[in-house]
Amino acid sequence: MSGSMVKTLITANKSFPVQPEDKPLENRYIMTKYVIGIDYGSDSCRALVVDASNGKELAAAVRNYPRWMEGKYCDPAKNQYRQHPLDYIEVLEASVKEALAKCPAGVAENVVGISFDTTGSTPALTDENGTPLALLPGFEENPNAMFILWKDHTAVKEADEINKLSKEWDIDYVKYEGGIYSSEWVWAKVLHVLREDEAVKAKATSWVEYCDWLPALITGTTGLKDLKRGRCAAGHKAMWDPEWNGLPDEKFLTTLGPELAGLRDNLFDETYTSDAAAGTLSPEWAEKLGLSTDVVVGVSAFDCHMGAVGAEITPNTLVRAIGTSTCDILVAPYEEMENKLIPGICGQVDGSVIPGMVGLEAGQSGFGDIYAWFKNVLSWPLQFLDDEAQRKAIEDKILPALSEEAAKIPVEESTIVATDWLNGRRTPDADQTVTGTIAGLNLGSSAPRIFRALVEATAFGSRAITDRFAEHGIEIKEVVGIGGVAKKSPFVMQTMADVLNMPIKVSVSEQAMALGAAMFAAVAAGVYSSVEEAQSAMGQGFEKTYYPIAENAAQYNEIYKRYIELGKI
Repeated sequence: MSGSMVKTLITANKSFPVQPEDKPLENRYIMTKYVIGIDYGSDSCRALVVDASNGKELAAAVRNYPRWMEGKYCDPAKNQYRQHPLDYIEVLEASVKEALAKCPAGVAENVVGISFDTTGSTPALTDENGTPLALLPGFEENPNAMFILWKDHTAVKEADEINKLSKEWDIDYVKYEGGIYSSEWVWAKVLHVLREDEAVKAKATSWVEYCDWLPALITGTTGLKDLKRGRCAAGHKAMWDPEWNGLPDEKFLTTLGPELAGLRDNLFDETYTSDAAAGTLSPEWAEKLGLSTDVVVGVSAFDCHMGAVGAEITPNTLVRAIGTSTCDILVAPYEEMENKLIPGICGQVDGSVIPGMVGLEAGQSGFGDIYAWFKNVLSWPLQFLDDEAQRKAIEDKILPALSEEAAKIPVEESTIVATDWLNGRRTPDADQTVTGTIAGLNLGSSAPRIFRALVEATAFGSRAITDRFAEHGIEIKEVVGIGGVAKKSPFVMQTMADVLNMPIKVSVSEQAMALGAAMFAAVAAGVYSSVEEAQSAMGQGFEKTYYPIAENAAQYNEIYKRYIELGKI
């Protein structure tokens, strides 16, 4: 093709020839490379098709997990939340094919990479081939053979045992995990399930994180030694670190629980950052998805870590994925982290976010879930309405109306103080046994006033996290919000900006997690040479900034002291 017939789009030192505008639309789409970012959340899977040259989002498709939506395998009263691997498989094929069907002709043939992000820690026990036990005969309906969702808190006892033994051991295996191991993380969950279920214990050979299993599934990787484990999941949740040659040793694990005997030999020593390739699409999955077997599948990671990349994280920027809970991500250069251990966070791991920097994770176990809980409390009488449509219409109006009225209440009238631990506490200082508190109620405490206190509580919990980083010399210069709450709740975001007393930028992308996964896919596929290069080319920028109101910030500084005191009671 001659130079007069094409123009070249130069992005981040990469050339992508594209057809001139007077050519048919479908022809212009066959010259560019495309990537697919797949975001597996708590309720659904989202597939996003992205132009690798500029990050333009061509099409997306969302599919809910069918069994999960029926409430199967879960027992909220016991904090048990399990998901069937078939849910993940079925929505993967459906969402990718639907998203590609929305794209112009020629896009599918030019997809060069796929990467996943998932919730975590969400592990499952496996057989010797790395197959989750729930996919084997006899285990299809056994919740203990399924993936144990991040918010499953059945393993509080086991987490306590890990923390106690770590402090007594000659190696402190939790020191890079913030010094406190959580019941939300893999070893506590695995130990709990093995203790609870003899059949699972007899069959289990190893375990796999959700984010590591999906690439293995679609590349056709079988055998535990061939399965590439991501640095993100291993470092933040599995006590993996090069200092002690990988995972905790066999003696530590069997002292913790004899049920863990033999697992260590069927796990891994090496991990991979998410700019690496896990393999290419197997013929089976290439056919299912309508793609080529040349498509590179990247090593995957947790949703908030990839979301931070999608939100263009840089050093000294705190990216907050704000939804039902929050996950907070920072990256720091090696020199800034030298000889530093940040206590009470969810880990500091070399390369868990951007290779060449230390990734730090924190977060809150409850955020939007707290608002949803209050809405459900207020909605209780609506069950007596016979008109389901009317009931739903009223329920949908509750949170917007509460936000509108709560915003009218002056800060100085915030006499109700609450803690944000209705789902336990993730950071600082993980403790899933603590509970929420609302103090200062009187007969004038209306629903909007209580709601305002709950919003302030989630903001105070955010402040506790930023304070912890600051106390240990990690400077935060700006905050970026991604996720549903950041995009849709101005009252919540302004309150948080006032409490943190710093600006909060909101990412343009509605799908920062999937966009981050797409950026990693572009690097794994060789379109870009680094994550930073992909961010520069594919980043979408920011749509809004919430600036702190000085008067409110000063008043919240005093109310925050009451929050801290209430948490000590």
